[in-house]
Amino acid sequence: MAPLLEVRDLAVGFPGQVVVHGVSFHIDPGETLALVGESGCGKSMTAFALMRLLPPTARILRGQVLFDGTDLVAASQRVMRDILGKRISLIQQEPMTSLNPVLTVGAQIAEVIRRHEPVSRAAAHRRAEELLDLVGIPEPGRRAKEFPHNFSGGMRQRVMVAMAVACQPRLIIADEPTTALDVTIQAQVLDLLDGLRGQLGMAVLLITHDLGVVAQWADRATVMYAGRIVEQAPVRPFFRRPRHPYTRGLLDASVNEAGEADGAHYTTRRLNEISGSVASAAAEPGCPFAPRCREMIQACRAAPPALEPMPDGSEVACIIAARTEAPRVAAVG
Repeated sequence: MAPLLEVRDLAVGFPGQVVVHGVSFHIDPGETLALVGESGCGKSMTAFALMRLLPPTARILRGQVLFDGTDLVAASQRVMRDILGKRISLIQQEPMTSLNPVLTVGAQIAEVIRRHEPVSRAAAHRRAEELLDLVGIPEPGRRAKEFPHNFSGGMRQRVMVAMAVACQPRLIIADEPTTALDVTIQAQVLDLLDGLRGQLGMAVLLITHDLGVVAQWADRATVMYAGRIVEQAPVRPFFRRPRHPYTRGLLDASVNEAGEADGAHYTTRRLNEISGSVASAAAEPGCPFAPRCREMIQACRAAPPALEPMPDGSEVACIIAARTEAPRVAAVG
C-alpha cells in the first residue's frame, strides 16, 4: 500500500538559520501518526511546511512532500488552494483564535463547504447542522445560529473538528488539538477525532507533547528534537523498548496512571527533568542531544547521526543504540 503522505528530506529555514533539518516520514491511509517533542523542537514548523503555510520569512530549503502523488513543495498556489481544506484539513490548538467571532458557527462551517463544493447556501447550512450533530453538539439547528463565544472550550474544539471534516479530507493535521482543554474534555475530543477517522477513512497527523495521548490514539510515533527526527516506531515498540536517550527521557515524564498501548504496558509519572536546556536547531555539529545525554561519548560530537533501522521496524538516530543492535540488524537481513 502506497503512503498517503511521504515527506522526503524536508528542510525549513529562516534567513541565516535552519530550523528543520532534513526530516523524512510517511503516513499511510487511515493511520494516525504522532509527531512528538518538546515545544520548539520543530513539530509545528514541519506541519505548516507540509501545507505551505509558513511565516513570511521562512522558506522550504529542500525536500519533497508527496501527497496522493502530488509534490506539495512544487505545487502551484491554485493547486494548494484546492487541496487545503478539502483534501488536507488543519485543527489548531486554540479554537477561539481560529474561529471568526462575528460569524455564527454554522456560517463558518458552511463557508468551508461552499469554498470547495458546488452547493447552494441553503444546502451548505443544512450540511453544517448535520456536521454539528456528527461531532456531538446537541440541538445543532439552534447552535448553528450561535457565535463562538456562546460555546465552551470543548464545544468550540468540536466545531473546529466539524469544519475540518466538512469536505471529508484524506488527511487531518491536528496541531496540539487539546492543549487548552481539561483532561476529561481532551479525551472526548480525541475519541471523537479517532471515531471520525474510522468512520470517514481519514489519516491523522497528531502533533503533541503528551505521551499519554500517543499511547492511546496513535498507531506510530515520530520523535523530534532540535529540528531533527531522532526516533520513529510503531506504538508498541515505542513504549516497550524506547532506544534514543531523549525518548527515554520523555517517557520518564508525566503521567499519573498505568495503561496499555497496543499490548505494551506503560506507566505515567510526574515529569523527571532532562538536565540542561533544549538545544537550538542551529546548534553545533554532532548529535543535538549530546550536551544533555548521560550516555554521550566523544563520537557523538562528530556529526548528527542518521536514522538507522532496528529489527522491530523502529528507526533511531543514535550511534550508541545502532552499535548495540548492529549484529541483530545484520542477522535479520
